[in-house]
Amino acid sequence: MEEMVMLDKLESIEKRYEELNQLMSQPEVISDMVKLQALAKEQAWISGTVSKFREYKKVLREIEDTRAMKAKGLDEGMAGLVEEEMERLNGRVQVLEQELRNALIPKDKNDEKDVIVEIRAGAGGDEAGLFAADLFRMYTRYAENKRWGVEVIDSNQSGIGGFKEIIFEVKGRGAYSRLKWERGVHRVQRVPVTESSGRIHTSTVTVAVLPEAEEVDVRIDPDDLRIDIFCAGGHGGQNVNKVATAIRITHLPTGIVTVCQDERSQLRNKNKAMAVLRARILDREVRKQEEEISADRRSQVGTGERSEKIRTYNFPQGRVSDHRIGLTLHNLEAVLDGSLDPVIDALAADENARVLETQ
Repeated sequence: MEEMVMLDKLESIEKRYEELNQLMSQPEVISDMVKLQALAKEQAWISGTVSKFREYKKVLREIEDTRAMKAKGLDEGMAGLVEEEMERLNGRVQVLEQELRNALIPKDKNDEKDVIVEIRAGAGGDEAGLFAADLFRMYTRYAENKRWGVEVIDSNQSGIGGFKEIIFEVKGRGAYSRLKWERGVHRVQRVPVTESSGRIHTSTVTVAVLPEAEEVDVRIDPDDLRIDIFCAGGHGGQNVNKVATAIRITHLPTGIVTVCQDERSQLRNKNKAMAVLRARILDREVRKQEEEISADRRSQVGTGERSEKIRTYNFPQGRVSDHRIGLTLHNLEAVLDGSLDPVIDALAADENARVLETQ
């Protein structure tokens, strides 16, 4: 019965794939770039599953053909070859069945998108700011390992080399599918560089991860925007500080404000600020649809209090603990150097297992 339900779902997906092929060849769709992009995105989303399903059906046909060959009666040498082929085909079909079950697990349609990451110091003063800088470096190194690009959009540095806040973009296929697990409160336990007595302090940093919204995802009326241009402050040299290149965009209907001042170009600052604005509006719309705006936002970044945390980085013991799944790793240095896959893989596997239990 379970296999029949799975096959019915896969047949429906394959049928939709063929419908999309037909729709995308119609002149009225070809002339509508927004609609064409939306259909192409949907087709790309299901193409891997369709390809795997077609291979699955092909292997099943090969199994039937091989059984028919066995039924005819074969000499000993040929029978041995046919038996080996049956073992290979049966093994392959089992692998494909599991992969197809996993493919049917509902996935976040934002998984393939680039992301906007916002890191903010929480409780702990200067030490929280220093750890915010550590997390920024960790995500930068992780992105480098994945060959993703990282661009800073806005930052507010503290006086001793940390960040009160830093907002940056990570560009790379599947960035959201990996980094979405990082949203929440990160807690650090260590002796701060400013502590003379050697006491261990506990500080927190909040991380928000937003899928980057494209214009096809969020349409913004230019009349709803107030754009202010001003001279940037902070690092960047004389040009950044003296020439009016910094951009502040206010979305009047929602009151959302985004700022970018890290680039020397006014246009690049505006484009980056608009990217953050679209991501925040998309995030707001999704949460409104789910009727969980306040509760879900708190579950993502919390209030920054020490009692809230998704993960703890304990320096004296060289330990990293993810409290959502009870995972503890004794490789703190490697994790902070960007080796996040063991943690992210465990979180993704736990989520998939829980979803499969409910299907």
